[in-house]
Amino acid sequence: MTTTLDELRGMTAVELARKAEALKQQLFQLRVQAKLGRLEKGHELRHVRRDIARVLTVRREAEGVPGRGVR
Repeated sequence: MTTTLDELRGMTAVELARKAEALKQQLFQLRVQAKLGRLEKGHELRHVRRDIARVLTVRREAEGVPGRGVR
């Protein structure tokens, strides 16, 4: 299940780190299933990769790194 940006922005840095780690584990499991030919829903790989990108984006926004963001 995908997580919305609003939900992610409401999380703490620790929660975001845990979420990212859990998604990376899930991605690993899906890749193993795909290699073994047991993956039924191939689109799940794409969804998990995008969820990881969302989490990392929100973490980057929270850091407030100068020079990053909208130009």
